[in-house]
Amino acid sequence: MPDTLPEWLDYIERQHPRSIELGLERVRAVAARMGLAAPARRVITVGGTNGKGSTVAFIEAMARAAGWRVGVYTSPHLLRYNERVRVDGVEVADEALVAAFAAVEAARGDVALTYFEFGTLAALQLFGAAALDLAVLEVGLGGRLDAVNLVDADVAVITTVDLDHQDWLGDDREAIGAEKAGIARPWKPLVLGETQPPSSVIGHAYRVGAPAIVHGSDFFVDPVDAEHWRWRELNFALDLPRPRLAGGIQLRNAAVAIAALRALPEDLPEAAFGEGVATARLNGRLQRFEPLSGVEVLVDVAHNPQAARTLAAELAGQPVQGRTLAIYGALADKDIAGVVAALADVIDGWRIAGLAGAGGRALAVDAFAQRLRGTAAAQATPSATVDDALAAALAAAAPGDRIVVFGSFHTAAEALAVLGAG
Repeated sequence: MPDTLPEWLDYIERQHPRSIELGLERVRAVAARMGLAAPARRVITVGGTNGKGSTVAFIEAMARAAGWRVGVYTSPHLLRYNERVRVDGVEVADEALVAAFAAVEAARGDVALTYFEFGTLAALQLFGAAALDLAVLEVGLGGRLDAVNLVDADVAVITTVDLDHQDWLGDDREAIGAEKAGIARPWKPLVLGETQPPSSVIGHAYRVGAPAIVHGSDFFVDPVDAEHWRWRELNFALDLPRPRLAGGIQLRNAAVAIAALRALPEDLPEAAFGEGVATARLNGRLQRFEPLSGVEVLVDVAHNPQAARTLAAELAGQPVQGRTLAIYGALADKDIAGVVAALADVIDGWRIAGLAGAGGRALAVDAFAQRLRGTAAAQATPSATVDDALAAALAAAAPGDRIVVFGSFHTAAEALAVLGAG
């Protein structure tokens, strides 16, 4: 059997012939053998196309500011697997993860589990032993058939619904919304981060009796000034500082987090919301570096057209003196043309990078270039790796230029490793 965390991660990656296989039967059977109970006194499950990670970070920071003991399970990770499992704000140590993986292995028998399923069961075991007030579980893919849906949430959250993972979830927002709505539970609140969610989501909530709490109808975001904003619902309001996380979209993510926590049976002190908004941190979300004097580098995990539109709006709203140069690294199953179209008006020059470390979903740079034909990035300069692309872009940049690295978690991770993120 494996001994170290890297050995275990290599092992669990080879235990299922596919990287993704949706369905709860296998993971539920192993959970029963492990005797897994509720992972915490309260559970919030967070799904959606974009904004999940930021929303989870806000929920965690606010609940911890209230003095709650919080466990968080997220995916994917950027720099190390331990990022996926946190207890009381601290990444779980290698030794604890190894012991949890060993417990899953002992219980699974001949049941084949995917990498994500293996990790989910390990996290749930760790949380069950940690005496948590709150567990925050981020959906990996979809919702209805995702491994975290094994757990009944006290509050379910759907941040946004847009096109991504169509091979698994469907070809339009209605079909995708129906899959994501599967995390809702009868008579438990469902918080929705969009002002116009798909009718499939609202319909599912109605059928199962889940009270829908909708941004723009039940809670509101009111800008106050450059440093403050207001969260508001009927007969209640909170005046809050601007999030530390960069980007205007973070107001909505923070607002959704507040709505989720206020939907729980327990009340948090009002001061905890402001402290959580101000202190929540997360790598790879418009994260800024300045490795050369006068040249700004932004790293963002944007990897689908909706996220790219959000990134484009941020870049347009913060013009620079010089050029905006893109380094784009994508996975093979993504809407590459849609991402380029969303960013075409704000990018002055394109570089593309291969992602050799992305496994079976990797897209070699030559194949990447082929898929860019007919797009605004058709003349992009290729590099074998993100490291090479970033070095070349920095060498070519002049003071006042901005470099934006985006396209996948793998792309962001490689850039962050070069730029020295912790």
